[in-house]
Amino acid sequence: MKELEYPFDSAYLLKKRRAIKRELLSEIEKGGAKLLKKKIAVLGGSTTHDIVEMLDLFLLNNGIQAEFYESEYAQYWNDVMFDSALDDFSPDVIFIHTSTRNISEFPTVRDRREAVDAKLEAQFSHFEAMWQKAREKFGCAIIQNNFELPFYRLLGNRDVWDFRGKSNFVSRLNQRFYEYAQSHDSFFINDIAFLQAAYGLEKWSAPEWWHLYKYALAVDAIGEFSFNAANIIKAIFGRNKKAMALDLDNTLWGGVVGDDGAENIEIGQETATAQVFAEFQRYIKAHKDLGVLLTVNSKNDAENALAGLNRPDSVLRPDDFVAIKANWESKDRNLSATAAELNIGEDAFVFVDDNPAERSIVRANGAGAAVVELSVPERYIQTIDRSGFFELASFSADDLSRTEMYKANAERARQLASFADYGEYLRSLSMTAEILPFSPLYMSRIAQLTNKSNQFNLTTLRCTQSDIERMASAKDCITLYGKLCDKFGDNGVVSVVSAHIAGGTAHIELWLMSCRVLKRGMEDAMMNAFVAACKNHGVREVFGYYYPTAKNKMVKDFYAQFGFALVSEDEAGAKTYRLSVDEYAPKPTFIENSVPDLTCGK
Repeated sequence: MKELEYPFDSAYLLKKRRAIKRELLSEIEKGGAKLLKKKIAVLGGSTTHDIVEMLDLFLLNNGIQAEFYESEYAQYWNDVMFDSALDDFSPDVIFIHTSTRNISEFPTVRDRREAVDAKLEAQFSHFEAMWQKAREKFGCAIIQNNFELPFYRLLGNRDVWDFRGKSNFVSRLNQRFYEYAQSHDSFFINDIAFLQAAYGLEKWSAPEWWHLYKYALAVDAIGEFSFNAANIIKAIFGRNKKAMALDLDNTLWGGVVGDDGAENIEIGQETATAQVFAEFQRYIKAHKDLGVLLTVNSKNDAENALAGLNRPDSVLRPDDFVAIKANWESKDRNLSATAAELNIGEDAFVFVDDNPAERSIVRANGAGAAVVELSVPERYIQTIDRSGFFELASFSADDLSRTEMYKANAERARQLASFADYGEYLRSLSMTAEILPFSPLYMSRIAQLTNKSNQFNLTTLRCTQSDIERMASAKDCITLYGKLCDKFGDNGVVSVVSAHIAGGTAHIELWLMSCRVLKRGMEDAMMNAFVAACKNHGVREVFGYYYPTAKNKMVKDFYAQFGFALVSEDEAGAKTYRLSVDEYAPKPTFIENSVPDLTCGK
C-alpha cells in the first residue's frame, strides 16, 4: 500500500490507522496472498500502545500477520525474568523498547572514573541478564533499542567526551550493546540513535509527551520508529527484496543518453549534478556486496545504454548487472521478463525510476514489485536507504558473490542451448556436491535460505540462526546442507534438510532448495544422502510433509517422485507421505559427492 511506503505521513497514519488496516486487509484478501503469522512481544519501558498499532500496519504491508503481546508499563524486565503471561505467549520475536528514560543511574560531576565505570557495568548487566534469560526461556530473535542522546548537555560540549558526561555515558553503554550484538546471533539493534538524529533531537525527545503520557518519543515520530523496527522483523523472516530494476536516464545519470550522446550526460566530477549521480551510483554499486542483484530496465537503444555505462567516469559498469533490458518494451513487461530469467518473483524487485508515469505503470502491473517514490536526485539515496528494502538480518559469504553466481547461471543456460541431450549437458557441467551435517561455517547461510526460499520449500518453516543451531546440536535430529559446484563456479549452499527422530521414525520438518539449481539433480543427491543418514541413525520409516502456499506448487508431488506413499491430504491441500527406508532405491545423478574439504573453482 502506497500510504505505508517511505516517505509516508506519520500523523496521517496514526489518525487513520484503523481504516488503513481494514483497507490493507481487504487488498490482501483480494490478492489471495498468504500471510506469515508470527507472535511478537513488545516489552516497553514506556507507553507502547500506538507503537504496536503502527508495527501491525507496517508488518501487514510486508505480508506478516502479527499477534502481539504488550507488557504493562515499564514491566519489560520483570516479564522476562519472572513467571508471566509472556511464558504462555511463546513469542517468535521479543522487541524491547527502552530509552534513556530507562537508564536508572547516570554519572554525577562528583564521581570518580571508577564509580562511573561501576554504574556503566550495572546498567549493562541489567540488560544482559534479561537478554540471556530471554534466550534461555524462548530461544527467539531479540530486538533491542539502543539509546538516543539526552536532550540536554549539563557539561556543554564537554558532555560528549568527559567520562562524567551523560552523553559520553550513553555512547559507552551503546557500544557495550553493539559488542553483545556482534557476539550473539539472533540479537538485533533497533537504531533509534540514528532515527533521533535524522528526525531532530529536540523534536524527538519532546519532554511534554513523557510527562503527560509516558511516551519516550514524540507521537509524530512513532511512525518512523515503528517502520524502522518493522524492517528488522520482516528481514528476520525473509521478507526483504532481492533485486533492483534501475532506469538509466535521469536516474543513474543526468540527461538522456539517446538525445544528448554518452559524452554529454552528467556523471563524474565535472559539475555538482554529475557528482550527485556519481555518488548515487556508488551507493547502488555497494549493494552488490550485500547480495542484491542489479538489473537495468530502461527505454533506450541497447547501444546507447551500454555507451553510457561504459563511460570511463561511470561508477556502474555493464558487468555490475545480472541483466540489462534496454529496449522500447513497457517496463512492467521488462521487469517480468527479467524476473523469469533470474527465476525470482517480480515481488522480489525494487523499481527505481525518476519518471512518475513509469512508476505508476509498474505499481499497477508489476506483480508486487516495490516502487520507489523518487524526488530530486540529491534525495535518491536517502529515499531508498530509509525504505529498508534490503535490511540485513544476516550476512554470509554467499552474499558477496551472488552476482557472479547468477552470471554463471546465465552461462549454464547458454551452454544448455548447445546440447541436444539434457543428460550430456549435465555431465558436461562436471558437478560436485558437498552434503554434510549443518556446520558452524554455514549456519548464517542456512538460516538465510529458510527465510528466502519460497518455491522449492516443502514446509515453509522459517528459522532464525538460533533455531538452526539448536537443530544442529540436537541428538534426535538429522541435518544436512548441500553445496554444489561445477565448472562455472561455486553455487554455495543451495539445499537444506532437517528431520526430527522419534523412535525408529524420522519426521522431515525442513526441506528446501534454491531455485537457481533446479533440474540439475541436486534434490536427488540430497534425498540419497538423507536416506543414507536415516539408515545410520537406525531410522526405519520417514514421514514427509507438504504445506501448500501460493508459491510452492512446484513441489506438491515431490515426495511421490521418490517412492513415498501418500498417507493423507486435507482440504487445504496439505499432504503427509510415508517412506520405508529399506525400500528406497537411490536415484542416479550426474553429481559426484565430494570430500568435506572440497575447494570449488580450482
